[in-house]
Formats: sequence, structure tokens, C-alpha cells
Amino acid sequence: MTHTGYKLHEEVKTAGAALRRAASLGVLVADNAALAASEERDAILVMSFGTTFKETRKKTIDAVTGEVQHTYPAVKVVLAFTSHIVIERVKKNEGVLYPTPEEALQKLRDEGCTRVALVSLDIIPGIEYAYKKEVFDECKSWFHRMTLGTPLVYWQGQEEKRDDVADVMAAVAKELPARAEDEAVLLMAHGTPHPANAYYAVMQDRLEKLGEERVYIYTVEGRPHLDDIVPKLKEAGIRKVTLAPLMLVAGDHATNDMAGEEPDSHKSLLEREGFCVQTILKGIGENAAVRKIFAARAAEAYEALLDAAGRKRF
Repeated sequence: MTHTGYKLHEEVKTAGAALRRAASLGVLVADNAALAASEERDAILVMSFGTTFKETRKKTIDAVTGEVQHTYPAVKVVLAFTSHIVIERVKKNEGVLYPTPEEALQKLRDEGCTRVALVSLDIIPGIEYAYKKEVFDECKSWFHRMTLGTPLVYWQGQEEKRDDVADVMAAVAKELPARAEDEAVLLMAHGTPHPANAYYAVMQDRLEKLGEERVYIYTVEGRPHLDDIVPKLKEAGIRKVTLAPLMLVAGDHATNDMAGEEPDSHKSLLEREGFCVQTILKGIGENAAVRKIFAARAAEAYEALLDAAGRKRF
């Protein structure tokens, strides 16, 4: 069973399993009737890439997870990291061991949980979210019901769906610094070789529709790259630039790649191009409006867990 935001045409009467899976969009739901229990035991698994930067983790990942727990105080909420490198470094440096999603689900299974909602702290549905979908498919048979929520941005206002991108960029825009005519803000996103990299162009479009002038999105590992933005800054007569991460956390990419003092940092590269540069080390997970949207994504996944009829649509 799948909660979708998309339906096959009513004339399609003989769709096979492959077509039904391909058409499954939105919050995913899997049922295993053989594991139905007289008394359900629920859990919510929050999944993040993670970060080795403790302070930003507290303000972002932990803060979102805490809001989910506050919303559902009677439900067990577990946090898992997908980055094995981050897990090992945090264990070594802090003595704290975060489980992988698979390890967390195995433990929940051993503890007798029968229904689990998976919550993604990804910004876009790229490679990391694709991994979470694989975890969903791999482990869904372990429980009576499992759901997987969508990342922060998913729907784009198509076919009467909500516009996640517009909502998120409006939340981000609330905390953008004021800009003079010769000043610009550059938002550094992660970027990905996954086709979902195209979401960044939609984000730029929504910023422009909000009337946010001289705000440019660029990526570390995708397109547009910083090199694509510099000519636009010069053409617009920009002299001063503020760099800020368009990422959940202000971790390694923000601290070193963006704001570092090394000659290949984005700050250094822009300074060599003649710009006056200042940086903001604050992940969007510190933005209360963004955390509220993440909490809403978690609520969708959990409510789908409770929707026995499977009729709810997100």
C-alpha cells in the first residue's frame, strides 16, 4: 500500500507491481498483514547525514528531532546518521555512537515495535533520499506498517500539489540580511550528480518570485558552481558579498569550503576577485520556520502510519 500524491489514470485497470511502484509519489506506506498486532507499538526514526560539528548539530539536527519528540511524547523517537564517516568520527571524538538507519530499525524490531515512520532530514530528494528509500524497501517487511516521509522540498506546485519550494524559500528569505544595491547574498547548497540537482534552479526561481533581489544559489558539488555566479555579480556591479549555507547544518562545507581561510575556500576565491566578503555560519536548521516545515514532514509520515485505511494523501 502506498500513500501517493499521484494517481494512475482511471482507465489503467491492469497495472503491474512495477508500474504501481513507479507511480508511487509522496509519503510511502508499506503493510505486512502477517505481522498485525493486537496492540501496536510505534516508533519514529529520524534520519540525517549527520555532522561532526557538535554545536551546529545541537542547534539543527537535535533541535528538529526534539520538536518531533515534543509533538509525539508517547512515541519512541530515534535518530540515525547515514554517513559512516561521521558516525566513526563522532564516536572517536565524543564517545557517542549513532546508529545507521538499518541498525536502528533492527533494534526497533528487536524491541517489538510494530509500526515505524521514517523521517528524512534531507533538503532535496537526491542520492541521500534515494538511499533512505532503499532502506524503506529493504526493511519494510520487518514491521506491520512502515512509512517514509518526503524531504524538505518535494512538491513544486504541480497538478494542484502544494509548492514545498516556495514555502521553504519563503522561510529562508525571512532571515536573509538586508542588501544595498551593490551587495548580494550567496547561498551555498550541497549539490549532487543526481537529477534532483535541478531543484536548485526551482529554488532560485522561487526566490526571484518572492522579490528577493541579488540572492544567488550555488553549490559545492553540483551546478550552478561558484564560477557560474561570479560573472553575474560583476555584471550587476556587486562589491560586497555575504556567504551563507543553504544546508541543514553549518558543518564542514560551511566552515571550511565556504568560510575557511585556505586559498581555495569560497571566501578566499571571491576576495581575489575583488569582492568584500563576510560569512554567516548558520545552517537553515537554526531557522524556526524551516524546523516547523521539517516537523510537518514528520507529522505526515506518522499520520500515514496511523491511517489504517490508507486513504490519506499528501
